[in-house]
Amino acid sequence: MVAARYRIEPLGTIHERANFASGSADLDRYFRQQAGQDQRRHVAAVFVAVDMQLAEAVAGFYTLSATSVEVTALPPKVAARLPRYPLLPAILLGRLARDERWRGQGLGELLLTDALRRSLRLSAQLGLAFVVVDAKDDAVGSFYERYGFSRFPDQSRRLFIPLDRLATLGL
Repeated sequence: MVAARYRIEPLGTIHERANFASGSADLDRYFRQQAGQDQRRHVAAVFVAVDMQLAEAVAGFYTLSATSVEVTALPPKVAARLPRYPLLPAILLGRLARDERWRGQGLGELLLTDALRRSLRLSAQLGLAFVVVDAKDDAVGSFYERYGFSRFPDQSRRLFIPLDRLATLGL
């Protein structure tokens, strides 16, 4: 089972970041140079998947932060069911990456599922309507669509999933 091999925890000084290689220069640079600063400055919460079978190596990571969604940016069918506020609170799943060494092992799905479960738990403590992601390309956008995310009509690489939908998915 994939989940039994990994422990997902907040990024800390004990986590080795220098050798992380996801195949995306931007994500690698972020994780190596910026993630710790974002965590310390409370700009983003960074979570790492630690491979317990390989000397506690960091196999992947994701970030969460607060954002808001303009109701007018949503598809009309979705907006019609929402309160008439101009902005609604949301969680931004800002970055998600796994090291190339763990490719094809289901780690991306494990990281996404953990991020969504964490978001759902947070929604019980404060008002949140959506989880939002910004896909770096169409292939990444398709990955999120497989898990129930929908694209914003005027922003093809920005996707969302309502938190109430997550609750019905059994997360």
